[in-house]
Amino acid sequence: MFVNRHRVRIEWADCDPAGIVYYPRYFAMFDTATHHLFEAAGWKKRDLLSEFDILGYPMVDTRARFIIPSGFGDDIVIETHVAAIRNSSFDIEHKVFKPAPEGEQLAIEAWETRVWVGRHPHDPARLKSRPIPPLVAARLLGSNEAKHGG
Repeated sequence: MFVNRHRVRIEWADCDPAGIVYYPRYFAMFDTATHHLFEAAGWKKRDLLSEFDILGYPMVDTRARFIIPSGFGDDIVIETHVAAIRNSSFDIEHKVFKPAPEGEQLAIEAWETRVWVGRHPHDPARLKSRPIPPLVAARLLGSNEAKHGG
């Protein structure tokens, strides 16, 4: 399994009046974590878009389970991997860890589904899902060959 981890410092602007991270900020962090995963697999987003002639991989579903809060000045680690790849969509899992005396503690689990999209062939103003290229699938799964599901 191909996994990327990166550290994030919680900033003042990430927090609500209670001093903890305002939950929508986590979803922005998860979006960034997904881009970091693609970079670790070998593609900065602008390169991915041009190499595969796509518009992106928008999120179509997301959810999270919040276990331990984080606040201003905390350092967290976001661990991201692809859980499943289908023809034109893929599932991402994020785990957020906080440092603790006994090691890292799981603070959040989050899941998202994204779709590989390009322009619609008959209407360039619309998006159209496209098959995920085998090379992309293979790298994201951490294998030498793509493993496509149904």
